[in-house]
Order: sequence, then C-alpha cells, then structure tokens
Amino acid sequence: MKPTLASLTPRQQLRAGRLPVRLVRLFTGLTLYGIAIALFVRADLGLDPWDVFHYGVAQHLGLNLGTTVILVSIPVLLLWIPLRQWPGLGTVCNAIWIGIATNIALALIPSQHFMPVRAVMMPVAVVIEAIGGALYIGSQLGPGPRDGLMTGLHLRTGLSLRLVRTSIELTVLVIGWLLGGVVGIGTLLFAVSIGPLTQFFLRHLIVPLDEPVSTTPSAPAPRPASARPDPCSAAPRARG
Repeated sequence: MKPTLASLTPRQQLRAGRLPVRLVRLFTGLTLYGIAIALFVRADLGLDPWDVFHYGVAQHLGLNLGTTVILVSIPVLLLWIPLRQWPGLGTVCNAIWIGIATNIALALIPSQHFMPVRAVMMPVAVVIEAIGGALYIGSQLGPGPRDGLMTGLHLRTGLSLRLVRTSIELTVLVIGWLLGGVVGIGTLLFAVSIGPLTQFFLRHLIVPLDEPVSTTPSAPAPRPASARPDPCSAAPRARG
C-alpha cells in the first residue's frame, strides 16, 4: 500500500517519524524550486503567476529576485493570522530557502540568447519544479506560505479550492504584469502542466510516516505555489 499525505499539526509533523529523511527531501525539493525559478528567468519566456509578481516587485524595489521571494513571504504569512493557520517547519524553510536557492542558481546559470536553448530550458524548468514540489509536499512538514493562504481562505470562506487558487493566482499575475513581470508562453505551459506533473511524481515521493495519523488522499496534484501543493482535492502549488 502506497503512503498517503497526512493531515498533521505542526507538532505532529515533527513527531511523525523519519525526520532526517524528510528534512533531506524538504531541502532538496526547495532547492529544486530555486533552480526551476532561475531557469524560467534565464529562458525569458514567461514565469509562473507568483514569480511574475515577485519579478515585478523586484524591478520596482531594486532587489534581486530571491530576496523579493523571501520578503513577499512575510506579509503572506501575516495573512495566516486571521485565517487561523499555523506554520510548520516546512513553511518557515519554504519562506527562506527558496529565495536563497534562487539567488544562488541565478548566479550560476548564465543568461541565454539562443532561442533553441531557451525553448529547452522552459519545459526542463517545469519538470524540475514538479519534482521539487513532490519532494517538498511528500516530506509532510507543512505547506508553503502561499499554499497556506490559499487553503486558509478556502476553509474560512467555504469557496472551492480551485476558485480560491485561480482568484489568487490571477490577481498576483495581473499585478505582477502591471509591475513589469514577464508573462509569456512559459506562464501558460506552467499553468497547464505543473499540476499533473507534480501529481505524477508525488505518487512516488511521499515519505511514509511511522506514527498512525489521520490521512487524506494525495490526488489530485497540488499546483508549489510556489512549486509551489497540499493534500486537497484541487491541491495548491507548493511554493511558496
């Protein structure tokens, strides 16, 4: 029987066993997220909705992209308070490490001007982010800031998770585009493929827990957020 995603409190997440393995999976997944973001930027064919927003904010604040990803996580986490959401270890690591990994990857991956190379980088970035998301979600150490905002609004408003997710991502996409974020074919490719790809990899990358806990089905796939993806019927993207 394959392991499933569990519904855990922050304390249960830390006491559910196999913590060293889960921490390795967590940081590997978050690092892959950062690499994927850098590949999207270097391909310059469009970013995912949240990164369109991050990129636009970075342009106006004069900050690098990774630092902006970290800074945006702070007000997003503050929005958890009225929604009565509780961050886990994975939430905090997500808020900080993806931005750091993004800056490192951007420093190592050069800009590309040859269109065939850029065209290859784009789908590679989507696959890497899907694997990163599956590793991160499968570690079962808490949702990312942006995913928690989405699930919190879903629980408090009673609106469908799909509607909440779409509304949030359309909002940040439009604001990011108005701020100068990069929208293109990569944005569309991400939107249609990240969910199915993350679900495919997630089936094989959930870490089984040692202690009996309440579980929820893992399908269908989360979308990061950032990533970014939680055990819900129309699960979030696990990034941020």
